[in-house]
Amino acid sequence: MAYNANHDKFAKGTERLVDPMTVGSIHFLQQFFDVVPKGIQRKIMARTTKKTPHMGFIVEPYAFFLVYEITDKTYATQLLPSGFKLAQCSVFAGDEPAYYAIMSFFRVHTSAFWGSRAELYVMAEDEATGLMSWVIIDYLSDTISYDRAFGLRGPSVSHSVVTTTSDGRMLVDMTARDGQSYAAFSAALDGSEMRSLDKRMWIEGNLSIAYGKTLSYDQADIFSLTFYPEEMASALDVPLESFALKSISWYSSMLSSNPAKLVCFPYAQHLLSDSPGAASEHSSEADLICAAESTDFETMETFKVGSAKKMMAISTAITLGVSAVALIGIAAHCYHLRYNKLRE
Repeated sequence: MAYNANHDKFAKGTERLVDPMTVGSIHFLQQFFDVVPKGIQRKIMARTTKKTPHMGFIVEPYAFFLVYEITDKTYATQLLPSGFKLAQCSVFAGDEPAYYAIMSFFRVHTSAFWGSRAELYVMAEDEATGLMSWVIIDYLSDTISYDRAFGLRGPSVSHSVVTTTSDGRMLVDMTARDGQSYAAFSAALDGSEMRSLDKRMWIEGNLSIAYGKTLSYDQADIFSLTFYPEEMASALDVPLESFALKSISWYSSMLSSNPAKLVCFPYAQHLLSDSPGAASEHSSEADLICAAESTDFETMETFKVGSAKKMMAISTAITLGVSAVALIGIAAHCYHLRYNKLRE
């Protein structure tokens, strides 16, 4: 792939949007949000998004994808939000298309969170735009996350390992806190071949990302990633025989017993993500390139420690208010019990 100075500029720009101190402050803030009603959380998030509609999103090297054919299309369809339908796609250029669900395992650092994450997608088509779409059905993470259903929440796993080993293997071991969803496997990368990816799936699909019915209350907030297409141009086609499965239980009832494809990106992917509630609405690869080339990182607003502290002050006030109401309710209940006892 030919060197392009614009790609370096974009990579550096997205990295500069990630401030570890701000990320740490947001992580600390999350614990104060636990008792804040989800509706109020969404209003606070919407206010923040207006000021900072984008965030740096850097997927670290060796993001790994397990691609499964869907066997229960009826159930898979029920997981999609309104306005989406199952759609066939190809993983690598020239492959036969099929109905796919995909598990991804990766480490990431962003303007808002930092850690490891697993996501399960059903590949679908937005019926309004015709765009291929990655629909996030579920996710696991050892760091904070945000979605319409759960709001700003803490880690959803009891433990998480997404790494590589000195003998050239991918190593994953993640388990949800409730023990219902887990994945543990390894895959040797030796013998992998770098292949061109299917553009509709990997480029168009990342212009139209949505949350599934459960995570969105069936109100799909569609968002886009902004990036140079070369970030999704090629990846390692990992031999299926290198896959050593220990255990996986994650929507397995609708999937084939074995993955159809194994995909690995051996390089970091530098992306600009829409913040929750924002929508860049890219509709083509040409739009995507134009957006990447016109991004001005020097003037771009991003999350600041000060704004995180302000959000924490608001959430603390709300928390104290909720606690005060709860205490008043308890006191009233105790008084009522005592009053009734005295009457007796």
